Amino acid sequence: MNDFVDKVGKAAVTMQNETIVVIDFGGQYNQLIARRVREENVYCVVIPYSKSLEEIKSYKPKGIIFTGGPNSVYDANAPMADKGVFELGVPILGICYGAQMMSYMLGGRVERAETREYGVMPVEACESLLFDGIDGKMDCLMSHTDKIVEIPNGFEVAAYTDSCPVAAFQNTEKMFFGVQFHPEVEHTAFGKQLIHNFLYKACRVCGDWTMADYAKNFIASAKEKIGDKKVLCALSGGVDSSVAAVLLSKAVGKQLTCIFVDHGLLRKNEGDEVEEIFRKQFDINLVRVNCEDRFLEKLSGVTDPEKKRKIIGEEFIRVFEEEAKKIGTVDFLVQGTIYPDVIESGTGDASVIKSHHNVGGLPDYVDFKEIIEPLRSLFKDEVRQLGTELGIPEYLVWRQPFPGPGLAVRCIGEITRDRLAILKDADAIFREEIANAGLDRKINQYFAVITDMRSVGVMGDERTYDYTIALRAVTTNDFMTGEWARIPFDVLDIVSRRIVNEVKHVNRIVYDITGKPPATIEWE
Repeated sequence: MNDFVDKVGKAAVTMQNETIVVIDFGGQYNQLIARRVREENVYCVVIPYSKSLEEIKSYKPKGIIFTGGPNSVYDANAPMADKGVFELGVPILGICYGAQMMSYMLGGRVERAETREYGVMPVEACESLLFDGIDGKMDCLMSHTDKIVEIPNGFEVAAYTDSCPVAAFQNTEKMFFGVQFHPEVEHTAFGKQLIHNFLYKACRVCGDWTMADYAKNFIASAKEKIGDKKVLCALSGGVDSSVAAVLLSKAVGKQLTCIFVDHGLLRKNEGDEVEEIFRKQFDINLVRVNCEDRFLEKLSGVTDPEKKRKIIGEEFIRVFEEEAKKIGTVDFLVQGTIYPDVIESGTGDASVIKSHHNVGGLPDYVDFKEIIEPLRSLFKDEVRQLGTELGIPEYLVWRQPFPGPGLAVRCIGEITRDRLAILKDADAIFREEIANAGLDRKINQYFAVITDMRSVGVMGDERTYDYTIALRAVTTNDFMTGEWARIPFDVLDIVSRRIVNEVKHVNRIVYDITGKPPATIEWE
């Protein structure tokens, strides 16, 4: 761990905040567990089960959570926790596989279930600290093929279902708990309360994780480390890079320069909005590079989505490189890495800054010494909260997720200036009406796509042969899976009528009602 990580990372997070360690056994909901903990104003880290006991102890955990996973405890290479975690004297909560593993390692017995439980099941809770404030039979999400048939000595059953005699178990002396179901998912209606009980009643945390404190601690630590050196930020205009830039600006002011590569593939008026906020409200050194012509020339005639992505990525690097050379020697480069990227990489490292390496497609030969990643410990919802704390306007903080190649992958087929203009106008209308209907915080992602299909229509008394616009809207917890959003028909009707009437060369609107899987959220 380099000096910057040690000073800034620990000062901003681990030395200041109580920590829950989430040990990952390959569960599909591992990020969701961490988010549920963070929502309770408690800091947590997600680390692989392979981490050593010493590494776990280094976090000085107030409690430990074992995630679910796809294995059986009897598999030859079944992942197991270090048995030393049970001697740390901290509360432990095992979820699904984590509960089975805990039971198995402490002397209980796990067997293949006669009836596989998958889906929402009613669970009956017994008297338990874990179920405090939760009454009667409650629905929970079960997803398991093994079951605990004998609990370890010193434990007692805390909940059961008709086919699962040990839906939850506990040892209140040691504050060890196991649940066969998934409290972290929305299908388990009482799950939030259960996690709250574990954190505040078992682990006895005080809830000291807030974005206001995070910002204050990071700014103070970064200011001390950076001193009078130069900082460079590649500003895409997206939420992550915008929040990262403002946070660093609060620390070092005019020592920060942001390079905003406007390739013409942003949403309607987005480039102007970003420039106005950064120049006028935050007085940040901003270099806006208007290079739409350059990008459209490179993309001329290209229809393959992968080629589009490669061309845009390569050209972005070239533009950034050209502008960075004009600035001269830079000591630090800001990158908008967020915590899900860290978890998915399997590193489990929640540091804020790491030594120089090629990240995010930026060239190795840009002259900088270290990378600053101020959002590396944060989930997306926390990044938005931080942005609000920093005074970034809500319309910027709560903008929809946007793909790196921008509208290029929402323009099916060839990208032209005219087709981009149609797409920008249609997308702006869709987003405006979703906000007017009060759905902008309820739908996780929504946008328009211009297809490469044209069809016959009638407008007035004239025949038309124009483009079809597809509308896409999804609800999701993790963006790995998702359901198409059930937008009210009257809202879709308004959107459809407005686009057809206000946007030239569009005569047909379709709504994508495909989940992920089998589809992806984006069309390309």
